[in-house]
Amino acid sequence: MSHDEKVGIPRLATGVSGLAAVLGGGLPELSFNILAGSPGSGKTTLAHQIVFANATPDRPALYFSVLGEPAIKMLRYQQQFQFFDPAKVGTAIRFINLSQVVLEQDLSAVLDAISREVEAANPALVVVDSFRTLVRKVGTAPPAEVELQAFVQRLALHLTSWQATTFLLGEYGEVELHNNPVFTVADGLYWLTQVVERNAIVRKLQVVKLRGQASVPGLHTFRITEAGLQVFPRTLGLTARTAKRSPRPRLSTGIAALDAMLGGGIPAGDSVLVAGPSGSGKSILATQFIAEGLRRGEPGIVAVFEERPAEYAARATSFGLDLATPVQAGQLQILYLRPLDLSVDETLQELLDAVATVGAQRLVIDSLAGFELALAATFRQDFRESLYRVIGAVTGRGVTIK
Repeated sequence: MSHDEKVGIPRLATGVSGLAAVLGGGLPELSFNILAGSPGSGKTTLAHQIVFANATPDRPALYFSVLGEPAIKMLRYQQQFQFFDPAKVGTAIRFINLSQVVLEQDLSAVLDAISREVEAANPALVVVDSFRTLVRKVGTAPPAEVELQAFVQRLALHLTSWQATTFLLGEYGEVELHNNPVFTVADGLYWLTQVVERNAIVRKLQVVKLRGQASVPGLHTFRITEAGLQVFPRTLGLTARTAKRSPRPRLSTGIAALDAMLGGGIPAGDSVLVAGPSGSGKSILATQFIAEGLRRGEPGIVAVFEERPAEYAARATSFGLDLATPVQAGQLQILYLRPLDLSVDETLQELLDAVATVGAQRLVIDSLAGFELALAATFRQDFRESLYRVIGAVTGRGVTIK
């Protein structure tokens, strides 16, 4: 088959910011997927987010629960998220509790119950939560494992033939992902985890397996907020780079004598470290750099970690530098980043979003010490690598950092 004769696989929206970039474009339609992870890792929320992003009355979703808790209890918590649309419940999305079937009958009866509902509704999406409950029912002896694998294979075959994109949710550890034959059936295998280190929690997602498209390897940090999951790809900002002009223009620091010493200013797209003891003038020098850019019509970003934006602007005013006016005009953003348990990728996402919003040409990070302390412990262990990624991504957009 030639390249022109290949049939492309349609991709579904994830409803999750950043996840499509990790997957390489979206969720393959009609795929059979497993969401694995420990309790509390975000599997159910991720499944709901995907379902609410895709389900319509014409392309409905069936959400099977085998946990033994009523759907109303689960929905009570899920409706706290912004993606939750009550108008879709019962119309575009139906929740079906199979706990009684699981308790009283065998896996064949469970499969029959799922089959009846799917044949009647002809859904575009099907979710089974939690798949691990079925594992406990059949036990862990070798005959039981064979029975479970046969069940999964039959379920995958049925759902694929019914033209449905399927998600099985289960509480699995990392070791089980590599030696459990059940996972060989899946087209997509996603592992969610939360790492606790020195009183800090970092959530991570890994695409262990995804047939038919090139996903981004490695562990990607994510956060659960009122909007649901937000994923921060490891390669964020490192692929879209702006070619640097040659010769590169130089940006004035706002201090004539310093510009003369630097041969006309700082080369555009460079990163500059301003070092010195406390009180030596580092912050005011950086503020002058931003203010001079604004005076020349060059929008800017200031990322602060040790004081609030209003305090930063007030301090600039005391030196005769007006930052409040350009903030109101949309030429300047003063970002106060979350003071604890930051991930590098989350920080980078906020910086790049701000750069895109104002069209920034200058960025000040005040200070590196505050940035390092704000990071979760796992990222502090290799702060040089973290800083390298941030600088590479931001300067790659043509922004000068000081």
